[in-house]
Amino acid sequence: MLHLTIAANVMNAVGGKVDFTKGFVPNYPTVLPDGEHDFEVGLAPYSKDTVETFLKIERPAMAPQGHARHVAHVEKKGVTNLFVHPRDPSLRYYSIGEFYAAIRDGMLYLESEAKAKGKTIFTGDHGKQVGSEYYYSGGGRLWPVVDADSACKAIDLIIEQGEGEIKNIFGAEGEIAHYYRFDQLKKGRYYQIGDKPGEPSGAELHINWEAVWPIAVNLKLNEIPEKSELHAAAADFNEAYRRFLALLTHAFNAEPQLLLEAVPRMFEFRNLMQQLIRNPLPGGDCNAAPTYEI
Repeated sequence: MLHLTIAANVMNAVGGKVDFTKGFVPNYPTVLPDGEHDFEVGLAPYSKDTVETFLKIERPAMAPQGHARHVAHVEKKGVTNLFVHPRDPSLRYYSIGEFYAAIRDGMLYLESEAKAKGKTIFTGDHGKQVGSEYYYSGGGRLWPVVDADSACKAIDLIIEQGEGEIKNIFGAEGEIAHYYRFDQLKKGRYYQIGDKPGEPSGAELHINWEAVWPIAVNLKLNEIPEKSELHAAAADFNEAYRRFLALLTHAFNAEPQLLLEAVPRMFEFRNLMQQLIRNPLPGGDCNAAPTYEI
């Protein structure tokens, strides 16, 4: 939620419009919208494979060609690639961090051009900016994005908390980056200050990989028997998700006080999810699961 709100602040700062109600929810399994096609993201139970997927989502910005930002884009049938290199569609971004870095560089370039003409690209409504007074976060904070400096600071925070900026496991506030949180699960050991990437030296992290509800992978609503309690529960979850996305859309369009409802809404998701994942699908070996269909 913190990174989503930061991205909304940046978009609003340059006069964009945030809208999660149209075309935002993907059809799972899917690829990341920044163009990474060497893996897919699906709805699946917790497992070593799932952890591996999250490591790929948060991977440090280190493309195979060294620090090149782009790698060859490979077309996949039925997959829409939203972001490619603006001058060469055959290239795509290697990681989320590379994509955000490209946004940062693009904003600086465009702002420099605008300044040369006595203008600025940061023409958005300041009333749409969300500050920390409207948002609770256990790590990091929010601030209004009104110029190039505040925009770059915001984007750098996303990169730092997600990837760890390639070499830094811990951020400026001592919080471990998302990538290395998942790496701890894979390695079965905690990172400590001073550790090298890939070499955690802290206490052992014990995981029971079998203590997981065996939910169906990438389940669709039409795969659940119609008029059953499970079908109704899955439909209720999807409706709650739709309402949540609508709330966020309003919050990022000059109603920031609505974000104060975001955390309670997430607890609602948990309760609705429990009704699904704890119950087996008729005639199968798997339990039900949220389908995230709008």
